[in-house]
Amino acid sequence: MSDQEDGEEGLTEEQEEEQEEEVPALRDSEQEGVKKEGQEGEEEEEEEVKPEEEEVVECPLSVEMVAEGLSLLCKVGNGLGHAYTRLDVKERGVTELSALAPFIHVRFLDVSQNQLRDLSPLTSLTHLLWIKADGNQLTGFKGQLLGELPYLQWLSLASNKIRGLEGLGGAVLEYLNLTGNLIQQVSRLDYGCLSNLVCLELRGNQLESTEGLHLPNLRCLYLAQNLIKRLEGLAHLEKLTTLHLRDNQLESLQGFSAGMRALQYLNLRGNLVFSLAEVRALVPLFGSLRALVLSENPLSESEDYRLSVLGILPHLERLDKDPVSREEREEAEQREKEIVEAENTELDTET
Repeated sequence: MSDQEDGEEGLTEEQEEEQEEEVPALRDSEQEGVKKEGQEGEEEEEEEVKPEEEEVVECPLSVEMVAEGLSLLCKVGNGLGHAYTRLDVKERGVTELSALAPFIHVRFLDVSQNQLRDLSPLTSLTHLLWIKADGNQLTGFKGQLLGELPYLQWLSLASNKIRGLEGLGGAVLEYLNLTGNLIQQVSRLDYGCLSNLVCLELRGNQLESTEGLHLPNLRCLYLAQNLIKRLEGLAHLEKLTTLHLRDNQLESLQGFSAGMRALQYLNLRGNLVFSLAEVRALVPLFGSLRALVLSENPLSESEDYRLSVLGILPHLERLDKDPVSREEREEAEQREKEIVEAENTELDTET
């Protein structure tokens, strides 16, 4: 689909690394829900001034706006009729979409950067394949009924105010972007309601764990810039090939499973991994993992960092941004062999 410019499938490891952008900082009003309570130790504590919420002026979508935004004339029905199938209504301050009801042939819809709180009027557009509603005021999926759209394959709701995933579904949905919301945990996100999901973007939320991702058909998962401290429930991701966990709070890498037999690219850049022992937690991925990013972790500053990591994971083809040379691989294998022999000798001596 030509409109899927936001997808990252097919990129090389370097392109994927460079393409990750910083998620914009949350607005002050959005940060209220995540501020840590109390700063009692301060001598002078300023009284918190809550920013006034900007009043939203009601602006229902009009037929004139629709007429201006329609494009992409296609055959419809039995092929004898024609209708416009794309609608762009961006940055118009729209608060309500009921006027869309008659336009049942729309397949591609962009209503980004408006003031929408409700997408349920879209259920009458049963031919929708693609929805982009970034930068609105959506807070959740309950009552939105997007799962009733029988052909919806691509959905982007980045930079809204979504806190929970209850009500999310889509029998044929393949791509879902929830970047830059307020999601603290993944719940009610399971194979039964998202059985065809291939790519999931959850960057820039407030997740502390990976628990709840029961999506065995998922290929690409982007969890950068969260607050993740624990790796849990990953065994369900049997077909995952790409996992981004950049800029989280991981100290331990325990939680990877041998069931993740398809994982080829793992980005752990900018976490808190200190110990080489944590790299051994990646040994269950030995058969598939080809590219690993560990830069900007404390471990990456240690002496002989690359050789130490390659000694544990000799099948890596790329570590951080640099390919692994044959000479480097051979040196790492020899070094690991010497370390093992030294450990065995020490054990023999003790016994």
